Amino acid sequence: MVKDHSLSDFIFHIIEKHQIRSYDPAFLERLREKLSTISQLYYQIYSTHPHKDEMFEKLVVTLFRANNERSNGLKKRDEQKAKKGHWFLSNEIVGMSLYVDRFSGGLKKMPSKLNYLSKLGVNFLHLMPLFQSPEGESDGGYAVSDFRKIDERFGTIEDLKGLIENMQKKDIYLMLDIVLNHTSHRHEWAEKAKAGDAYYQDFYYMYENRWIPNQYEEHMPEIFPESSPGNFTWSEACQKWVMTVFHEYQWDLNYMNPMVLREMMDNILFYANLGVDVLRVDAPAFIWKQTGTTCQNLPQVHTLLRLIKQCVMVASPGMALLGEAIVAPKEIIKYFGTGEFTAQECDFAYNAVQMALQWDMLATGETDVMMAAQHEILKKPFGTSWITYTRCHDDIGLGYENHTIKAAGKEPYKHRKYLMDYYSGKYPESPAMGKLFSSNPKTGDARISGTLASLCGLEKAIKVNNPDHIEESIHKIILMQANSLFIGGLPILYYGDEVGYTNDYSYEEDPGKSYDNRWMHRPIIDWKKIKLSDKTGTIENRIFTQTQKLIQIRKKLPVIADLKNLTWSSPQNKHVAVFMRDKGDERFFGAFNYSKFQTHLTWFAFKEHTLAPKRLLDHWSGQEFEVGPDNEFLEFQPYQFYLLEVLE
Repeated sequence: MVKDHSLSDFIFHIIEKHQIRSYDPAFLERLREKLSTISQLYYQIYSTHPHKDEMFEKLVVTLFRANNERSNGLKKRDEQKAKKGHWFLSNEIVGMSLYVDRFSGGLKKMPSKLNYLSKLGVNFLHLMPLFQSPEGESDGGYAVSDFRKIDERFGTIEDLKGLIENMQKKDIYLMLDIVLNHTSHRHEWAEKAKAGDAYYQDFYYMYENRWIPNQYEEHMPEIFPESSPGNFTWSEACQKWVMTVFHEYQWDLNYMNPMVLREMMDNILFYANLGVDVLRVDAPAFIWKQTGTTCQNLPQVHTLLRLIKQCVMVASPGMALLGEAIVAPKEIIKYFGTGEFTAQECDFAYNAVQMALQWDMLATGETDVMMAAQHEILKKPFGTSWITYTRCHDDIGLGYENHTIKAAGKEPYKHRKYLMDYYSGKYPESPAMGKLFSSNPKTGDARISGTLASLCGLEKAIKVNNPDHIEESIHKIILMQANSLFIGGLPILYYGDEVGYTNDYSYEEDPGKSYDNRWMHRPIIDWKKIKLSDKTGTIENRIFTQTQKLIQIRKKLPVIADLKNLTWSSPQNKHVAVFMRDKGDERFFGAFNYSKFQTHLTWFAFKEHTLAPKRLLDHWSGQEFEVGPDNEFLEFQPYQFYLLEVLE
């Protein structure tokens, strides 16, 4: 461990030994400030490793080189972001997540689509995995065979750089993924390991017999029990068992080896120097393995993420980190950092629990299960933010904790069974047309696939040509999007949802995708359909313009910035969710009726946690309300919501 009194000597030693002839003074200042913490975190993990000191030195050299390779333009952006403080908390940022090939046909064509996104109001893009992964064994791009090479299906690294340049001219932020937990078995490291190279075999968990794998399996759950049972795969090439938590073609990286950390840190900073504003760290909960545990959410995971965050703050301070940890609320809060590292681990996490609870509310028409989960969700520290969303490329999990369901007076197994039946269309009169994903016959658990529109009933309504049901489904779609846009965090729309794309079943004819029904909600965009968003009265136009309006309202209300300023009203009506956002003298209320019935809400809901307002402006309808006494009510139509600013 580098002691405080020897920091300058150590840095000078690095500069001299590695002949570092130039360096940024601001970088050197950040390194001096953070080096003690970086050292502390590193040696917490690697204090017993025989090459710990040598590897630590290499890690620090990596930071020097990355910052020297960072362009002056990106360093200027770093400075601009620093002046804004927590730049990513702004109410003016609205994102979209998309597959480049399925959205535009490739990276070369993406610049021509930026005006469409700007018209909608999107100024933050999450481009789904772009880097090389083997056809038929890609897991949607999360089985990476080269972290530096764009898959030829999308284009080239030069195409990506050209797109980034265009995005920056339009003030559009960029998020890319990095898969820290594993590589493809076709990655250079894995191929060398297969060939018997002991150095690279130590990059993975590899065993000659089942003795240690069996110890792991005793406590590790199965992630994909249907398609990929178990957590180890036999490699004929090297005659060893390899840990493969997700799919047999995804080999888990061994972070007990500090060289793995250094190599992956180098990749992280490569992405930073491309111009990435937010780096999405895929499946961080799994990156540390230990027998006798579930190998998820272990303390060493947080130590590694804090170490990575400190290194990023030194070499590329303008890049924020998103930890894609889809775990229970008590666990996910830890990914923002705890104790002395509060708000110094991941800047973002997905609010996957709130997303799933929105779908719970829509299916049941009741808010009580959602409300029971808020105690943990509200523990998110100031200076960090949620990614809020209604749908994404992934399935909808129902993994929120049993006690939240019990608190609403429901039995967990039966409740989840109802939700699975409802969204898979098995429940009588359900309008949803989803499918169950990753069903586990041992536990009865499953997750849900389907587009926002199909799960809200639009596909079925169009199929039977029922105008009333079409109308109702559009109300549901906009209700769900409004909640995600105003509840707090950086909202990310999912491509196609802005024009009501329904399920795409063509994946069933593709052998590389047919086993994974999540492809039903990963559509190929037909730009003729997108053009319908300009034609007044079409379904596409109605959904697009209403989504556009929601974004415009969000951007003009600074109170919606994520300043840890969310307060829930206690339930006055189990069908209606009400929250307050406040900033100084500004106050805003979101009120959402998740039921198919007309209902009402006592005015007390708007006085419970603040001085009683006198007048409210609903930004959605333009209507003003005089706040009445507590025995009078605000009326709601089915699936109606209000976006209420306090005028006085």
